[in-house]
Amino acid sequence: MSAASFRAEHSSAAPSTTPLRFTTAGSVDDGKSTLIGRLLWDSKSLLSDQVSALEAGSRRAGQMPIDFSLVTDGLLAEREQGITIDVAYRYFATPARKFIIGDSPGHEQYTRNMVTAASTSDVAVLLVDAVHGLQPQTRRHAFLARWAGINRLVLAVNKMDLVNWDRARFEEIHAEFVALAAHLGFVEVHAIPVSALTGDMVAARGDALPWYGGPTLLAYLEGVDVVHSRATQPLRLAVQRVTRDQVAQRGRPQRGLQGTVASGTLEVGAEVAVMPAGLRAVVAGIAGPDGPVSVALPGHAVTVRLDRDLDVARGDLLVPVEARPRVTREIVADLCWFDAEPLQSTANYLIKHTTRTVRARFAEIVHAVDLATLAPVAPPAIVGMNDLVRARLATSEALAVDAFRDDRTTGAFIVIDEVTNRTVAAGTIV
Repeated sequence: MSAASFRAEHSSAAPSTTPLRFTTAGSVDDGKSTLIGRLLWDSKSLLSDQVSALEAGSRRAGQMPIDFSLVTDGLLAEREQGITIDVAYRYFATPARKFIIGDSPGHEQYTRNMVTAASTSDVAVLLVDAVHGLQPQTRRHAFLARWAGINRLVLAVNKMDLVNWDRARFEEIHAEFVALAAHLGFVEVHAIPVSALTGDMVAARGDALPWYGGPTLLAYLEGVDVVHSRATQPLRLAVQRVTRDQVAQRGRPQRGLQGTVASGTLEVGAEVAVMPAGLRAVVAGIAGPDGPVSVALPGHAVTVRLDRDLDVARGDLLVPVEARPRVTREIVADLCWFDAEPLQSTANYLIKHTTRTVRARFAEIVHAVDLATLAPVAPPAIVGMNDLVRARLATSEALAVDAFRDDRTTGAFIVIDEVTNRTVAAGTIV
């Protein structure tokens, strides 16, 4: 099978075979947790003991028949305050697809939590209350979702039941959001009117929105293709482990390079470069979990055998010869600071970039981002928790990097405190 036919076959199957990670966001009381609870309930993804606990919790709260927000608001502090504080992850599946949901906080002081949820998500579901419309947090969450690399956003206009299912109100909010998000560069913004309380247009269409002809939220999520777009990018495979097979070639054990294809297409017979050194070789063989394959797509875990025995180590990248990343020891990046301990300009940190970890120090804080206006402002005297800044970092070893806008894997990294081993920040390379 040729690479082209393999891509065509697998891209058509991608929505049903590839798990979708999506995050929810929105202002306080827009109904994020209720929407997820409704989604899990209507898709029959709750176990019998979870259903019993949900019904009991709803009775105690006086919210009968069911308070769907209790499905995700699992922390005691959250239930007492009526808000979501941490990132609540839920896993569910339908006959069409598997899903991983990250329900992230709406409060500005929990910016780091939303960044955490969005950083591994393929789609953002951004809720807007149909009564109150767009809020300042709506713009901030859209910005953070795009900053974290999410290309596709669902604008879920919730609580349509409270505006009598008014089509004009839905279209007004949709148009206002499209104008707001025009400069953010989303590949797709898909608007869906929903009511998490009644369930209309969440998993089932219901009867209240006959004027809306698009998919339900669940149908959209089941069908969205996030693999094909990554497969059209240049190949990026970070080596996670190097093995030596027992089968000898020319009297020497064969070296196997294990890792997961992050983007692009890996094909037997293709010439690749091993970065950052730039050594060149030809892909002689690819082995997947079930045996040899001729082509591997994003998300496939493989063992690669090259036609030459090169000095390859964990953290090296396999890339196309004609589309190499930039090799540098200086990175300019946008960062979200996670840690309660502020950034120490004189301290050494660790940067984990793909599968490579190197020492680094902050050479300069270029500017900060005002979370209210999203405009660049003068750098703060102290970079603390939830701050967004642009910084210049110097690394102890050369890294092969892409701009984050070009590749989400090789354009991102995390910062680790070398002493405590805590993850203190996440960064995207500009």
